[in-house]
Amino acid sequence: MGFLEELRALFPPGRLLTKEAELAPYESDALTAYRKRPLAVVLPERKEEVVEAVRLCYHHGVPFVARGSGTSLSGGSLPVEGGLVIALNRMNRILRLDPKARIAVVEPGVVNLEVSRQAAPFGLYYAPDPSSQPISTIGGNVAFNSGGAHCLKYGMTAGHVLALEVVTPEGEVVRLGGEGLESVGPDLHGFFVGTEGLLGVALEITLRLLPKPEAYYTLLAAYGSLEAAGNAVSQVIRSGLLPGAMEIMDRLSIEAAEAAVKAGYPRVEALLIVELEGPKEEVEEEAKLLAQVIKESGALEVRVAQSEAERQAIWKGRKAAFSAVGRLSPDYIVQDGVVPRSRLGEALKEIGRLSQEYGLRVANVFHAGDGNLHPLVLYDGKKPGELERAEELAGEILKLCVRLGGSLTGEHGIGVEKKGYMPEMFAPEDLLAMERVKEALDPQGLANRGKVLPEGLYG
Repeated sequence: MGFLEELRALFPPGRLLTKEAELAPYESDALTAYRKRPLAVVLPERKEEVVEAVRLCYHHGVPFVARGSGTSLSGGSLPVEGGLVIALNRMNRILRLDPKARIAVVEPGVVNLEVSRQAAPFGLYYAPDPSSQPISTIGGNVAFNSGGAHCLKYGMTAGHVLALEVVTPEGEVVRLGGEGLESVGPDLHGFFVGTEGLLGVALEITLRLLPKPEAYYTLLAAYGSLEAAGNAVSQVIRSGLLPGAMEIMDRLSIEAAEAAVKAGYPRVEALLIVELEGPKEEVEEEAKLLAQVIKESGALEVRVAQSEAERQAIWKGRKAAFSAVGRLSPDYIVQDGVVPRSRLGEALKEIGRLSQEYGLRVANVFHAGDGNLHPLVLYDGKKPGELERAEELAGEILKLCVRLGGSLTGEHGIGVEKKGYMPEMFAPEDLLAMERVKEALDPQGLANRGKVLPEGLYG
């Protein structure tokens, strides 16, 4: 029996997609400049179906890609030509929520924000909060080690995953980690988080929940230049404060957010959002210090949210920034390189220079607290050569991040978009070590083939 015939025996009509029109929505993810046509898409509803699909792929030598909501901005869930897409959105159940142990056991298709919604009646929430949290899934967050605005204080997804049940590329089901914060032996579940689907598919994920903060203090500061806002971030950190979040938006992203959600932002060159959170008395004391630091940083205007509605309005504009930029340009490329906080101002100034050199606008909106830049290179794909120019500019920004002592990615992953830049950051010996790990755990190179590692062993 052939591969497709065996899939038909496993999945009923409507959950195995093979027609051209059915496959079209799965040809790309949020990085729409890249497209591939898969052989088929399956829609499992139980983990046993995922395991059987992976085992069929292994038996027939068919590459596969696991996909959630397709919000990857690096082409991480781009199909493999002629391969299988395992779409996990229907596996969206919260299997257990234990408020005493402060854990939630979820399937990979559970939407990020839904975990916090279900935990809210118990005074708990799930901390990682990528901008895509209303639609991105926990499985995708695990694959890319997603962060979000509040990762400065609470860390990335890896710090909130306690255990995983995984099917390996060879079809073996393994359990990694446990329900406690301390485990014995190698941190295998931590090793799996952020591997971008190269080492298998997560079937169940055990998450750590946190108590909801008692109080918030959300401040919006306006600056006359992006560099000044970047320097203010360093001043806040030097003061000893550890905010829950620090975000920066430039003039272009402010304009886009205003047009999209009317957040009421001042029209300036740059905005800095700083949010303190924690016990009420602690937040009140920290707010006094923050106000002094912001005053000394040369802010042109300062606003403090006086209610939860005002706080949400400030965050609504920031969270909508990526999609809102679509109002300014028909196409854009977003990067997420990282630079040391102490060099934020320098990096932003150089990005401005590169923007002028290439004749393309760049909107900046990013997690300032950990130096995770999100420059959006605006272009029109219908104009000959403009996509190529935009990609070249985006590449120069990535090289800049590495030169300044940073990284190619903070949370979007390498995917297909950045894999050509891996030699900028890693020595040949490092890349070979990565390939050896991949080969040991996936000898046929089936899981998410063609991602992360430069062309070579699995190209």
